[in-house]
Formats: sequence, C-alpha cells, structure tokens
Amino acid sequence: MRAGVYKGNSLIQTEEIPTPNPGPNQIVVRVKYSAICGSDVHGWQYDAVAPGHVLGHEFYGEIHSIGSNVSKWKIGDRVTGGGEPPPELDRNLVRGPRFNFRTQGMTRVEIKAYAEYMLMEEWAALEVPNAVSDEEASLAEPISIAVHAVRKSNLKLGDTVLIIGAGPIGLFCIQTAKAAGARNVIVSELNDSRRTAAKAVGADHLINPDSENLDDRLMELTEGKGADIVFECAAAKPTIDQALDSATRNGQVVLVAIPWTPVSIMPVNWQAREIELITVFGAKPIDWRIGLELIRIGKINVSPLINEASFIQLDNLQEAFKTLSDPSTTDQIQMIVKL
Repeated sequence: MRAGVYKGNSLIQTEEIPTPNPGPNQIVVRVKYSAICGSDVHGWQYDAVAPGHVLGHEFYGEIHSIGSNVSKWKIGDRVTGGGEPPPELDRNLVRGPRFNFRTQGMTRVEIKAYAEYMLMEEWAALEVPNAVSDEEASLAEPISIAVHAVRKSNLKLGDTVLIIGAGPIGLFCIQTAKAAGARNVIVSELNDSRRTAAKAVGADHLINPDSENLDDRLMELTEGKGADIVFECAAAKPTIDQALDSATRNGQVVLVAIPWTPVSIMPVNWQAREIELITVFGAKPIDWRIGLELIRIGKINVSPLINEASFIQLDNLQEAFKTLSDPSTTDQIQMIVKL
C-alpha cells in the first residue's frame, strides 16, 4: 500500500509499505479521507516525529477486513476514530502522570491514517451515522477537541465567549459554544478567509487584531466587562497573554491550541481579576460521539472550512505541510488527503 512516511528532518515521502493484516481482535480500515491536523504539522516542523512513523489521526474510512474474534464490525462499515477503550487501556494511564507531548507524543513508529490502509483494535473505531457524510466524518477528531474544550469549560447559558484563532479548532469551538448556549461569540483572527469562515459558522462579532486594538474593541462589545470564557485556539506568541487579559473578573481561559515555542505573559495586567486558566488535550470517546451527533443534527457545519482545493493527493502531503506551517501564507483553512 502507499503511505506518507516521515523520514526525519521535516520530510514526508510517499512510499510502498506492507498492507496490514488484522489480528484476532483487530480490523483493517480502508482510509478514504485523512485530514491534516495542526499537531501533526508541528511535529513535522520541529522534527519531533520518529522516522518511519506514518502520521494522521483525523480520518474516515470503511472496514476492509476483520480478525477472527471480531463480532462488532462487518466489512464495509463506515468508521472513524474515537472508540471506547477497555478500562485497562485508559489513555491517560498509558501516557502517565508526567506525559510530555513534545518529547513523547510522536516517538513510536506507527502506521496511521496517511496511508491507504490502517490497522486498528476492534474497540478503537466508532461508527459514523448515515446522515454524516464521508468528508464530515474525516473532521470528527477536531470537532471532538472543540467539544472536549467546551465541556471542560465553565460555559453557561448566556455567556459571552471570545475565541482567539479561527483555524479548524477555533471554527468548531464557535459552533460548539453556540450549541452549549453562548449568547455572544466574538472571534479574533488575522486571516481574512478565516474571519469569513467564522462569520459563516455563527460568530456574532469579528475582530482583526492587525487593524483593530483587541482590548478596545472587546470592551466596546462587552460593555467594558470582557469575556466570561476565552478559548485560546491560536498558540501564537502573544495570544495566551491576550486571552488572559481579555477575561472578565473570575472569568476563565481555556488553552486549546498547543504552543511549541516559549510565550510571554504579563500577569500584573490581569492577575488581580482572579482568572482561571485550564488546559485541554485531546478528547474522550464521549466527545467524539457528541461531535458526530452535532453534525448529524446540523449544529456543526464543516462547509465553510473546505472547498475543492482543500482535497489533495498523498503525493502532495509534504507540500501541504509546508503550506500549513505558516497559515498566514494561504487561504486554505483545512486540507484533507483523499486516498
């Protein structure tokens, strides 16, 4: 089968590698779509990926073959990730109490979804509802991240929310926050196409921090109070401090994006407001299920994120990673490998 194999030194090459066969409790999925995640791009950018590893964890596929003990699935079933692990394999326990994503997150050689076929444990797959399209299902993982962030936050009905960064995760946070009852969702984003997409998915107000003062405009939009909840979805050098400075007294900042370089903060500007900062990472199986249901009932719309140019061939994966490593250079919001 063909796969995009990480070779080291920020290089992915398309190669022929063995097609997997399922063990007794495993399935093999024929991957149809594999969306490119920012964490994969960062791992590639900072050479934090083990050579030989095949990245890709945002995918949709159909079951190609099953192991002798598998009874839950049949060939042709539509699946994505997000299955419920057995208790002894709980991911947080496997990762350990001092897990470091930068140094430990991509150090094992695995064959994931930038490949035509992917081997999975029977429990690891999640059925895709009939009303969810193949392309929508390939974005179930980033949607689950947004669901997880909103569910862990203190968001209440009627709250004012600020979202900093309108990449895929930010755009899904807009819609998830709206579904959870946010009254006023404000988005700060530099990129024109991403601001347009933010409006299309339901943002109430848009701020361009390149031409407007974020704090001044936020005060205008919130009657001088600031945001009840801030979702930091940009991971740019100034944005964590901006998020903390944008929260109202006793407000909350949710760090969703993952910064890979040092950031600067000025606590004296906002510490006296007793703001809570929490971090989120990944998602739980329930977040995947909720995300798919939100797509099914029309609460999440992926259309503003993708267009015909969003879909690329496996041979173009290296170039796509180069493009997405500097989002300011492209109008593409989400890129998806069509296999």
